Amino acid sequence: MGKVTGFLEIDRQDRRYAPAGDRIRHYREFVIPLSEESTRNQAARCMNCGIPFCHTGCPVNNQIPDWNDLVYNGAWEEAAVNLHSTNNFPEFTGRVCPAPCEASCTLNIEDVPVTIKTIECAIVDRAWSAGWVRPELPKTRTGKKVAIIGSGPAGLAAAQQLARAGHEVHVYEKFAKAGGLLRYGIPDFKMEKRLIDRRIHQMEAEGVTFHYNEHVGVTRPAAELVDGHHAVLLAGGAEKPRDLPITGRDLEGVHFAMDFLPQQNRRVSGEPIGTNEPILASGKRVVVIGGGDTGSDCIGTSIRQGAVSVTQLEIMTKPPEKENKDLSWPLWPLKLRTSSSHEEGAERDFAVMTSAFVGHGGKVKALRCVRIDAKMQPIPGTEFELKADLVLLAMGFVSPVAEGMVQSLGTSLDPRSNVAANVMDYRTSVPKVYAAGDMRRGQSLVVWAIREGRQAAHAIDKDLMGATILPR
Repeated sequence: MGKVTGFLEIDRQDRRYAPAGDRIRHYREFVIPLSEESTRNQAARCMNCGIPFCHTGCPVNNQIPDWNDLVYNGAWEEAAVNLHSTNNFPEFTGRVCPAPCEASCTLNIEDVPVTIKTIECAIVDRAWSAGWVRPELPKTRTGKKVAIIGSGPAGLAAAQQLARAGHEVHVYEKFAKAGGLLRYGIPDFKMEKRLIDRRIHQMEAEGVTFHYNEHVGVTRPAAELVDGHHAVLLAGGAEKPRDLPITGRDLEGVHFAMDFLPQQNRRVSGEPIGTNEPILASGKRVVVIGGGDTGSDCIGTSIRQGAVSVTQLEIMTKPPEKENKDLSWPLWPLKLRTSSSHEEGAERDFAVMTSAFVGHGGKVKALRCVRIDAKMQPIPGTEFELKADLVLLAMGFVSPVAEGMVQSLGTSLDPRSNVAANVMDYRTSVPKVYAAGDMRRGQSLVVWAIREGRQAAHAIDKDLMGATILPR
């Protein structure tokens, strides 16, 4: 423990945002890092608790007090080694993870948790700039061949671990580039895609082979991969969106969020947006239905595209601005969360149910809404209309897409239509086939995907070789 009294002497300080008036003019990251001295001071606030609840709050089990101490003592390279021992991609989680570790921090009892996410990001960014992140080649090759379907965080984490164990790893991705929702969902202003590209370069140097524009189950039979590899890992995510099948759903201008967001990702990177009609918020009154992170991403993207107004509707009642720590800590609390995109000019409304889309000439022009009570029942007399030229459905995802790969393989599904596999061996009901990430657990966080990819790699290596040295 670097400074025993640090948490008593030093106030919490976190990264700041560039002014909203400046950042909405571009799609680059706008978080302003702390200086080295400030980062060191924040690391000094770690109490090195007898029971570090941050360990259990973090799905990848980062050794947070350890690398806080190393940063405080100036041992940045050793801190980077420690951080990478549990997390393959801390530059991703240091930007887009909601930081359940900070919610679990003992100092969060007083609402001043250690800035764990900021320190994590500072460590890995320094490691890259200093040249400490290099390909890690296996000492021997096993002769075993593994196929990974999907290149989101779960697939990438598993691929990197298995390649380092000496296996021949092939990653099959249906799109033109790797990254999954990290690339084709999360906006560039939250995470620039060059961060993914440099990890892909590292993994290719480690022996991973990427196959792009390969839609397994559609353009390539899934059985072909099972027959041609010693193991196959399904890591294709949970891409089936929750729909809103009400009157007017077929009107022009009503779209899923994941039809809207990837188009802008492709514009920024210079990729063709595909055969679909362009979806743009420019000059439109935008309504986003859904109050989660995807809805927030739709807000920030719409504002940057030049929307006239943006309103976000949430069917749940407005959560409290401050949680009851006696009831919630050290668990993830339910409370009102305001993102950087919300601060850029969106209106938010809670406990609202949309009953119909109203159109004119085949195009959406308004939403017919009603307020609901705590039992989610409509309140008579509270009906109202909200004008809209573009409606984005951001109500989450219900399951993996079954058509194609999942159906052709015939894997068993759990009651929520995810691919059934347990968290001990990640095996599906089909021999040689494993599943991890959102495809197995349903819609979740990037940090959970990384955890499951690493654990699935451990299980696959153990099954193939009889033993494994990969961490679980």
